[in-house]
Amino acid sequence: MVRPSNLALRGRTPRVKPMKIRNSLKSLKGRDKDCRVIRRKGRVYVINKKNPRFKARQG
Repeated sequence: MVRPSNLALRGRTPRVKPMKIRNSLKSLKGRDKDCRVIRRKGRVYVINKKNPRFKARQG
């Protein structure tokens, strides 16, 4: 298994969608029933463990 840090060294990057950055997360938390609003290190995030493409950060 190749670790993600080694992929960048070999010129390959994993295909991961970037996190959405929004001013308001109120509408994004309603996208899926599993979305959670979390505060970490002074930032507000929406995370979804079942479908990670719904992740977002405020600000």
